[in-house]
Amino acid sequence: MTEPVRILVVGGGYVGMYTALHLQRRLKDRLRSGTAEITVVTPDPYMTYQPFLPEAAAGNISPRHVVVPLRRVLDQCHILIGEAKAVDHSKRTATVATLATEETDAVPVEIRYDELVIAPGSISRTLPVPGLADYGIGFKTVEEAIGLRNHVIEQMDIASSTRDPAIRDAALTFVFVGGGYAGVEALGELEDMARYTARYYRNIKPEDLKWVLVEATDRILPEVGEDMGRYTVRELRSRNIDVRLETRLESCEDRVAVLSDGTRLPTRTVVWTAGVKPAPVLASTDLPRNARGRLVCTPYLTVDGVEHAWAAGDAAAVPDVTAAESGKECAPNAQHAVRQAKVLAENLVAALEGRPLEQYAHRYAGSVASLGLHKGVAHVYGRKLKGYPAWFMHRAYHLSRVPTFNRKARVLAEWTLAGLFKREIVSLGSLEHPRAEFELAAGPPPSSDPKDMAEGGTADGAPKSD
Repeated sequence: MTEPVRILVVGGGYVGMYTALHLQRRLKDRLRSGTAEITVVTPDPYMTYQPFLPEAAAGNISPRHVVVPLRRVLDQCHILIGEAKAVDHSKRTATVATLATEETDAVPVEIRYDELVIAPGSISRTLPVPGLADYGIGFKTVEEAIGLRNHVIEQMDIASSTRDPAIRDAALTFVFVGGGYAGVEALGELEDMARYTARYYRNIKPEDLKWVLVEATDRILPEVGEDMGRYTVRELRSRNIDVRLETRLESCEDRVAVLSDGTRLPTRTVVWTAGVKPAPVLASTDLPRNARGRLVCTPYLTVDGVEHAWAAGDAAAVPDVTAAESGKECAPNAQHAVRQAKVLAENLVAALEGRPLEQYAHRYAGSVASLGLHKGVAHVYGRKLKGYPAWFMHRAYHLSRVPTFNRKARVLAEWTLAGLFKREIVSLGSLEHPRAEFELAAGPPPSSDPKDMAEGGTADGAPKSD
């Protein structure tokens, strides 16, 4: 019997999920007959639609509607939950640490393949800022988004329950580092949410909250153009948000954010969104990388100079054949990733069938960004929009792009209900420590001293009966 073609997809994000989905459709007959196998290795059993993270953090969308379950969508693929630690393409093997590996301290699993699609995405790019590892909060996963929402509301609870002005001011000061999409949208949505939430606190007013955006360059949101970037700065500042351009975070030790302009901000919240870098697994492969650590690719989405290896998305340096200047690469964003995945899948199938490959060519359409409820900026096909029209375009575009009809319907339903009813302002921070209450109940009693028990209590803490 002929051995099946083994396709390994490393990563379950935009490129990984969409590539596997297209391959699943194009190779359905082979998958049914057993002449082809698709394995997807991913740390999480879901794909996160990251453009919706700010709205999930603000409570406009339920967290479970921001993610797409891979096992449901990729029902013809083998989903392996684990992390690719290394790839030896010369031997066609990948080393994967699974959840079972971590539980039993066993050796990682070695997976053999014939065709490799490597799309592990990216991770947060951090700098050696003192205190950042101890106090910084990321904003790249759905867990971080929901944790940040709970954290913001928790700080308002702390501020409302103390008479110490230093504790109150630190709790109500929120510092965001990074003026790209993630930082600006997260700040805009959360400031909007917190300002609304303040009406339910007797001793907190919206003007008591201090929001600071720190950006190392001289502009924010470069994707929407210089004019819209300046408008965004004016819009944020009109909402009493302190935008610091050409400023860096020097330290956040001891819960004090020290900026390069000398400002010291006591704060309990430092959100780091200052860029991303390729996933670490790329450094543990024998595939060619550029100076920034991304895989060197061709316009056909093959790894340059390597057979049977394909890449796209954040991890790949794909030449932009539509650019006027030579040497320009496609931006590592969702707009390119989704389209690259389709071309990659088609080219992989074409290679299996001996047909010629097609180049990836997509002219950048533009960008949209939300700045909170009914506020946004957009620069699409040369047209500049701001305010409500841009916000509406932002929602319409991303609703059309979120995977599966199921998710589209659920998100649209939540937006509709949000327009009819008031915002939810509940903090569920205890979800991060679900066993804390049970551990307290199951732990030893406060005191087992016979004298203490005789004076008014029993071993279980109940009062002594007369």
